[in-house]
Amino acid sequence: MKFPGSVLVSVVLFVAETAAALCLSGAYRAAGDRMWQWLTLLFALLPCALVQLSLVFIHRDVSRDRPLVLLLHLLQLGCVEVFYIYFHAGRVEEPYVSITKKRQMPKDGYSEEVEKEVGQAEGKLCTHRSAFSRASVIQAFLGSAPQLTLQLYICVLQQEITAARSVFMVLSLLSIVYGALRCNILAIKIKYDDYDISVKPAAYLCIFMWRSFEIATRVIVLVLFSSVLQIWTLPVVLVNFFVFFFYPWILFWQSKSPFPENIEKALSRVGTTIVLCLLTFLYAGINMFCWSAVQVKLNDPDLINKSQNWYRLTVYYMLRFIENAFLLLMWYIYKTDIYLYVCAPLLVLQLLIGYCMAILFMLVFYQFCHPCKKLFSSSITEGLLSCFKFLCFVCKPPKSTRVTDKAELKSSENADGSQSSNKTTDSQNGNRHQSVSSNA
Repeated sequence: MKFPGSVLVSVVLFVAETAAALCLSGAYRAAGDRMWQWLTLLFALLPCALVQLSLVFIHRDVSRDRPLVLLLHLLQLGCVEVFYIYFHAGRVEEPYVSITKKRQMPKDGYSEEVEKEVGQAEGKLCTHRSAFSRASVIQAFLGSAPQLTLQLYICVLQQEITAARSVFMVLSLLSIVYGALRCNILAIKIKYDDYDISVKPAAYLCIFMWRSFEIATRVIVLVLFSSVLQIWTLPVVLVNFFVFFFYPWILFWQSKSPFPENIEKALSRVGTTIVLCLLTFLYAGINMFCWSAVQVKLNDPDLINKSQNWYRLTVYYMLRFIENAFLLLMWYIYKTDIYLYVCAPLLVLQLLIGYCMAILFMLVFYQFCHPCKKLFSSSITEGLLSCFKFLCFVCKPPKSTRVTDKAELKSSENADGSQSSNKTTDSQNGNRHQSVSSNA
């Protein structure tokens, strides 16, 4: 049975970040900074409530008639049951087991199907892992990401980085990166649910570096822009958020599919709508800071788009790079005296290079380290080449326009030639007339 390390990491990061938030809010209160205190508490406690609700919702069937388990989840101590199950597994013979069928990764074009017995204890552990993975994603992008942005913004305004604040920012960054990593793993397991997937350490390392560069540069860019153009911060954030929030709904309305009714039988139509809105809310929160590996598709029974769309990935990173460059340009133009001792051109160059490094690690992951790269219909390099060819085709003028332009050019050349020949003839006739008159 696999050790539940992901559950342990999730709980440790959650507890450490919450404790640091409480300590830092106490320091703000002692210093008289009430606004920073309440914002710190808001970003620390609001995601906690959402995490608990998601855990209780996912474990509703498991926790039925078991109030102790429900209480443990409300106190973020569900890991107690996880490790109890893990260390007591195998001591008592389980009353029943279930059989799952998984296909192995193709070798030489062939893929074998392997049957595996899953006991009751292992099934519960899988449910717990899934719940804590989703909880870490919610905590990362609805709590840690705004928290990191807020604390870095305070550091810039006060021109001071305290020890407590630096520790808190490091914990927040680790929480975001870990949430993004779990999001990648969840996407792989959902898309390739029929296969027995094993993620190698090199893949984890590539994802960690990819997400670290991407999220760190994105947060710094947002903080730099908001520190000089506060009035434009809210419009930029709202435009980013609502674009990604309404994008799945627009695709759903365009598909003219019926309203999904099979999410949960116990939910009414209003409850289903609320769940879908919360799902798209989380989707928008993730895409605010990084590429969400899981693409929401409301007209799909699983609510997840399982196809690998290189075009969408390419367009996202191109637009995000352009947006980051534009925000940095605005910061460079309107920077204030607090950046007097900062080499602005070097900082802009470092941030752009950092974002390019994130894209580089992403390409390395999809090209060499993805556990299911053998199942891709096309590699990432082929997908990018086709994307660039498509963009070049779109940018080029239509063939009919070029033919018309050539025809107009030829006609103009013919007209110019005829005009020049007429002028030559007229000049010759004039010379003849002059010679005749002189002879006369």
